Amino acid sequence: MNVRYDRIDQLRAVALLWMTLYHFCFDLDHFGFIDQAFLSDPFWTTQRTAIVSLFLFTAGLSQAVALHQGQGWPRFWRRWAQVAGAALLVTVGSWFVFPKSFIYFGVLHGIAVMLVVARLTGGWGRWLWPLGALAIALPWLAPAAMAAWPALEVFNQPGPNALGFISRKPFTEDYVPLLPWMGVVWWGLATGRWVCANRPGWLGGSGQGGAPGRFMALWGRWSLSYYLLHQPVLMGVVGLAAMLMP
Repeated sequence: MNVRYDRIDQLRAVALLWMTLYHFCFDLDHFGFIDQAFLSDPFWTTQRTAIVSLFLFTAGLSQAVALHQGQGWPRFWRRWAQVAGAALLVTVGSWFVFPKSFIYFGVLHGIAVMLVVARLTGGWGRWLWPLGALAIALPWLAPAAMAAWPALEVFNQPGPNALGFISRKPFTEDYVPLLPWMGVVWWGLATGRWVCANRPGWLGGSGQGGAPGRFMALWGRWSLSYYLLHQPVLMGVVGLAAMLMP
């Protein structure tokens, strides 16, 4: 029997709340209400890294639970199709809003690829830990490797840069390549596999945390829909305020 673990959904809801606050501030900056350097200020770049890490870690946890419960490929592909379709919508929508920096490999694109990799490697046991560390470390070696072997510059181009072995970041509104982020998914997967086998009680059952906990769990279950809708709504509200308030 498949059991829904509220604590994973609640953790995902924390990421959604944090992401909403971050994007609200981003929109305030975009429409001129505040002046912040979102691409360079460590206060903002560190938050973005933490938010993405939390999303991807929970994605790894969820895959561990699915594998532990014997989820088949047909169900996996149904969920995967939703994520991949949402990624396509993000690309199209961002092209209309930011045509010069539209999102071609953002968080949903990355998750779509990483879910397949996680599914295929879910049985690798303890090897997931060093693989995760290697994935996180490799991008740091890219600049030196490209200086030594200029042919590797091809990995800086759109398309190959989805791997993440780059020496310069692309100009795009969101960029979540396989490296280093697959490492976070692998660590979430490794954690989930260990917890499911040894401490399943840590994940909780359903109805954990009273009314606030149930609300957060419900919010976390609708994370994909919320992710797609929250930014258009926020931009609409802040944009309207910018029109009404010179």
